[in-house]
Amino acid sequence: MPWNEEFECMPVGKLQKFQLEKLKETAAWVYAKIPFYKQKFDEQGITPDDIKNLEDVAKLPMTVKNDLRDNYPFGLCAVPLKEVVRVHASSGTTGKPITGPYTKEDLAQWTECMCRNIWAAGIRKEDVVQNAYGHGLFTGGLGFHQAVTAMDCTVVPTSAGMTERQITLLQDFGSNVLFCTPSYALTIAERAEEMKVDIRSLPVRVGVFGAEPWTVQMRQEIEERMGIKAQEAYGLTELCGPGVAYDAADQNGLYINEDHFLAEVVDPQTLEPLPLGEKGELIFTSLQRRAMPMIRYRTKDITRLWREPGHNGRTFVRMDKIYGRSDDMLIISGVNVFPSQIEALLLEIEEVEPQYRLIVRKKGYLDQLIVQVEGKSEVYEAGDKRRYEIEGKIAAHIKGMLGISVEVELVEAKFIARSEGKALRVVDERPKQLR
Repeated sequence: MPWNEEFECMPVGKLQKFQLEKLKETAAWVYAKIPFYKQKFDEQGITPDDIKNLEDVAKLPMTVKNDLRDNYPFGLCAVPLKEVVRVHASSGTTGKPITGPYTKEDLAQWTECMCRNIWAAGIRKEDVVQNAYGHGLFTGGLGFHQAVTAMDCTVVPTSAGMTERQITLLQDFGSNVLFCTPSYALTIAERAEEMKVDIRSLPVRVGVFGAEPWTVQMRQEIEERMGIKAQEAYGLTELCGPGVAYDAADQNGLYINEDHFLAEVVDPQTLEPLPLGEKGELIFTSLQRRAMPMIRYRTKDITRLWREPGHNGRTFVRMDKIYGRSDDMLIISGVNVFPSQIEALLLEIEEVEPQYRLIVRKKGYLDQLIVQVEGKSEVYEAGDKRRYEIEGKIAAHIKGMLGISVEVELVEAKFIARSEGKALRVVDERPKQLR
């Protein structure tokens, strides 16, 4: 069922009663089935019976990414492998991959969460959907595929890459929905311009983008360049993949599927819970997953939670777009800076393209931030004087808004590598021992 009015519009009191019931069940399940969690519970001197209300989730131990790596591949799996019907995994670029096993029931739940996401974006049975997320171990491609298949849409599973072919198929197949990362959507738009294809004249009317942080300004850039509405999907491999949270037609925050995920925000330093409306690190606890439920998983994503009557009567708690990640935060001249803040400021400069890279180097005892950004062709080709002028304009804008001094390098078009998946935005060139 793509639109589950019973849960998406459930009175908050009733919803929280349901969450408490499922929290108790999940705590008992992991305590009985996963030695790692039993040990964690025992170390903190608690049992599942100590959970009397939702606030008691704060008594439970937190889970971090290294816990999954240390228990690779199936040490946190609560069921025998004969009950696992699929396994996804992260890329593993920073260590062992994070595995995500699913029971048949888990897949059905994931599909429903994804269907809610897609339905809220205005996608219906009659649509032709081009799915340009990577297919394979990455959760994005198959997560979206199984949902639109369940909704009886026409699916074109292109996967990521071969950008010219993506554009040709958008033209030839009349695809009116696009799924991919936001950075790849910009790559498609840019390549279409080079091919002299007016992408705004194609049937595409909506895209659902995710798998990487992106700002409101990036959303606006995509919508303007492609002539579409850019909706969002949020998720993590550790929880199920995309489908944890989604926005609706009003694009006013992301609704968290609260019948499946209990969300908290905590202070990243003290790990103390914060009230609704305060910005901090997002924590999730699985409520219905069977194969590998997560207890208080630290996402490292920085956001805030808030609740008010939503689009079409939705009552789920909402989260802001991710401001950044606590482990991506840069400290420049004593100021905490997130890459998303730089991105938002760059997209306010009309002389540049939305392609940038942040390089962190050591300059003496201090950290130095170099902002590389592509200038529009007519600007870059106007000569050194014009480039210096724009570099100064950008540096002054960042200094005025964030209070930090940066070195700006205006580079020519295509200098920065294009992304077919998640974009690499930060390059840390500092010696590891000095970071």
